[in-house]
Amino acid sequence: MRNTRSRRQQILQLLIEQGTVQVAELVERFGVSAVTIRTDLGQIEIQGLATRTHGGATLVRMPPLEQDIHEKDALNLSLKESIGMRAALQVHAGENIIIDSGSTTMTLARHLHGHRDVTVMTNGLNIAWELANAPGVNVLLTGGLLRKQSLSLQGSQAEASLTSYSFDTLFLGVDGLDLQFGLTTHDEGEARLNHRMVERARRIVVLTDASKFGRVSLHRIARLDQIHAIITDPGIDAATREGLQQQGIEVIIAEPPPP
Repeated sequence: MRNTRSRRQQILQLLIEQGTVQVAELVERFGVSAVTIRTDLGQIEIQGLATRTHGGATLVRMPPLEQDIHEKDALNLSLKESIGMRAALQVHAGENIIIDSGSTTMTLARHLHGHRDVTVMTNGLNIAWELANAPGVNVLLTGGLLRKQSLSLQGSQAEASLTSYSFDTLFLGVDGLDLQFGLTTHDEGEARLNHRMVERARRIVVLTDASKFGRVSLHRIARLDQIHAIITDPGIDAATREGLQQQGIEVIIAEPPPP
């Protein structure tokens, strides 16, 4: 499965760089059958990123560009604060949780300062720093290679650090959420670590503002049937909300405070 995912990500990267790809060239490049390549292109087409042509495929929609953590912090701040406040209500004394790196998950960390007897593992340097002065919160860092653009730790060391733990809840940030393709992010290393986080937690809660719905970034984290709840803002459209609920996902709306 990892080989399939990696190959499809490489094909999408070629589409982004070249605009088009040919089945015959991809068969030679990856050493797989034409049927396999056509299946790969079909999956990329389902994402809405490419359209199939005779003998290949053409890029029709670019994945969104990544912004650094400082740019993200300034976007939709009031909505993110409401989401973080609502997420903090999901955390109870005695629980062990993971908080993924990100600007929306950062707001959850800010609202944990009044909690007691909570253990947080995170791969976000800014999140660990935020919780350093929270007296009732114990903080574990994954370790690993620092990705400066997102202030996140990743890599084999970060992934290995999760193997000896079991968590009650993972609070996961995403760059894209698509009803067909699932949860995505810009960076391959972050996607791998997020996938490990999903495996180690009993409950998966996605924190995202509504601007991320319908987006597909380059690297998939997880399928939608692997998550339990989404906390978002009132901007979620009816079709997305219904589609999520039909898959058994609890949709929690974080209402912003009155002006």
